[in-house]
Amino acid sequence: MSCPIWRRSGQMDFTLLNMNMLYIKYLDGRVHRQCHLPLGPLYLISALRGSGIDVDFRDYQLAEREDLFVPEALADFLEGCAPVVGISCMANLLPFVLYAMPELKLRYPDRKFILGGVGAMEIEGRVLERTPEIDVIHRGEGERSVPLLVRAMLESGPLDDVPGIFYRKDGVVRRNHPAPRIDILDTLPYPDYGGLDFSRYAGHNMLGSRGCPYPCTFCSIAPIWGHTPHSRSSQHIVDEMSHLHRVHGVRQFLFQDEYFISGPERVMEFARILTEAHLDVTYKAFARVDLVDEESLQALGDSGCVEIRFGVESGSDAVLGRIRKGFDSKSALRVVSMAKKLIRGVDAFYIWGFPFESMDDFGESLFQMVTLRGTGVRILPSLLTYLPQTQLYRELEDPSKLEFCPWLLPEYMMAGMEKRVSVRVDIDERYSDFFDYIIRNSDIFPGFFQMDIERNILPKLDMLEEFDFYRREVDESCGAHSPSQTGAMPGDIALLSE
Repeated sequence: MSCPIWRRSGQMDFTLLNMNMLYIKYLDGRVHRQCHLPLGPLYLISALRGSGIDVDFRDYQLAEREDLFVPEALADFLEGCAPVVGISCMANLLPFVLYAMPELKLRYPDRKFILGGVGAMEIEGRVLERTPEIDVIHRGEGERSVPLLVRAMLESGPLDDVPGIFYRKDGVVRRNHPAPRIDILDTLPYPDYGGLDFSRYAGHNMLGSRGCPYPCTFCSIAPIWGHTPHSRSSQHIVDEMSHLHRVHGVRQFLFQDEYFISGPERVMEFARILTEAHLDVTYKAFARVDLVDEESLQALGDSGCVEIRFGVESGSDAVLGRIRKGFDSKSALRVVSMAKKLIRGVDAFYIWGFPFESMDDFGESLFQMVTLRGTGVRILPSLLTYLPQTQLYRELEDPSKLEFCPWLLPEYMMAGMEKRVSVRVDIDERYSDFFDYIIRNSDIFPGFFQMDIERNILPKLDMLEEFDFYRREVDESCGAHSPSQTGAMPGDIALLSE
């Protein structure tokens, strides 16, 4: 293959920076960093390299520095970056990325910057208007459109025909037609694992599907994918698991997608194919209580599922109806209890702090949480996060009534500028400018704000702490995405001293 016309001698074409990470500081000085395999960027790298683009991949999760959350640290991490830099970022690190952009542009004035990932969805125009250092924002699946975008930017060509992007033209923010959905996921090449040190990540993420058909009002997943899920075939998934097990020694997999378990028929097929492959592996997965039954739960357990995670959200039927969850509290209690008898580890996720959640509603949730905990189910409550992509946020009568809450954050929002005790945090004065930036841009970062802290949030928090659902000592879990089964501070999670 001949060298692309844009390539400089000895230089990569494109630097891809992963900024999806979970990083928590505790008041005793310890740091809990749980590194997740950056599956989305790795799929994108496969597509880019398949198009003849040389990619320089950098994962900020693995940065070895005492204080990661100052703009200078991020700029240092990009030393020697390619002419075009892509930043993959979810909502939790979006504030820091945008805050750091002036420093990145000052350090690398001739680079062009692309922002991707789901963090900026629905606020792309506002971000571009307020962050001139970002040249383009991409929305949607990138395997087909991002190679076109990178080529165009390397050649300083027009962007008018590149799908899925927001950019400036003649001083005006423009939006092109959406990036096409990839409806047959089996056609995607495997993620590019070249040069990856698997030992530095807590488990191996796997893609089973993209999207979710359910209309839960608090969740951003379905809107991101247009309420239309696409799934890989069971055989294609097991083939990849077999490859990773043989070639890279992977023995445990984590299906993060919400619709991997899409019904009993799908479960039975996957369990059969995985069992017939005779792999010495285990896996964890998310599920809905209305998409499994006793037979499928048994099949999951028999085929190596060691942990299943249910998004119960509330023990109140009134709240479940309001958030359009699609099942009632009685069904949730029955199925989660059943799962605990058939699968080793069972997690039940709850969301608290809905603006319409009365104390009676919350009491029903608390009762259900206590009941399930008594059966051995692990309960993982999370404070509601307002995200711009969600129907719940769009339905707020007056978003200006949201109150800035710097010392009480959902675990999901932890970004390293704060130190955690239980669910409460202590803000370091060194980061006051950062939080001032968040306050000035509340319509971009609503996840840092809450509704009626005094009457709605604090009384519920007091009850959660009274029933020991939030502990002052180090908890088993460093977040909702991949909690450990092995006790406090498991060995597969890197602990770094400040």
